[in-house]
Amino acid sequence: MPLAPAHTDWLRNTLHVTGASGAVRRFQAAARGSGIIPWQRDLDRLEEDWFLPMAAPADGVRAISLAGARILARRLRDSVALQQQRALLRATTDQSCPFDLHRLLPVPPAILRLGPEDPQSRGWLWRHWGTTRALRHVRLLPSPADRRNRRTDHWLVEFWAADWSPWPALRTLRRAWPDLTVSLRPHYDEVGDG
Repeated sequence: MPLAPAHTDWLRNTLHVTGASGAVRRFQAAARGSGIIPWQRDLDRLEEDWFLPMAAPADGVRAISLAGARILARRLRDSVALQQQRALLRATTDQSCPFDLHRLLPVPPAILRLGPEDPQSRGWLWRHWGTTRALRHVRLLPSPADRRNRRTDHWLVEFWAADWSPWPALRTLRRAWPDLTVSLRPHYDEVGDG
């Protein structure tokens, strides 16, 4: 069961990857992506979820006509559809995020179709990544230079994770990349809003 506090706490982490230069470069290339989870939202359901509270508010006092509620719900749906289309395109073309968990440990299509709020989706992310959202504010850090050994590289990345560090993802990455040393340092002394 995923950890689901009422308010998301964002935790800053530093990932350090060390190994042979070629292996580190291959890991860097594999990890680079958009930083987006390409969720496929049920647009019909979203439209109804927006329409119904406007058409029949809990207090019984409608502030908008039924036609107006239908128009507004449709416009919201169209906006989400456009954002979803942009996110899907960006997920396939953008490489600006240096450490993209979805590139390294992809969310299965069946889970993507459920959407981000579905309990099964959150459960999958929690079991496989250790966090229920995409990482935020991912950036490269300067790597320590070691001029004595040109065959070894260091790669440092900083990111913020929702509610917890991605320990399950790290465990999987260590198994998948046995020639690398992959370590993670959470910064518990800081509280962030991501």
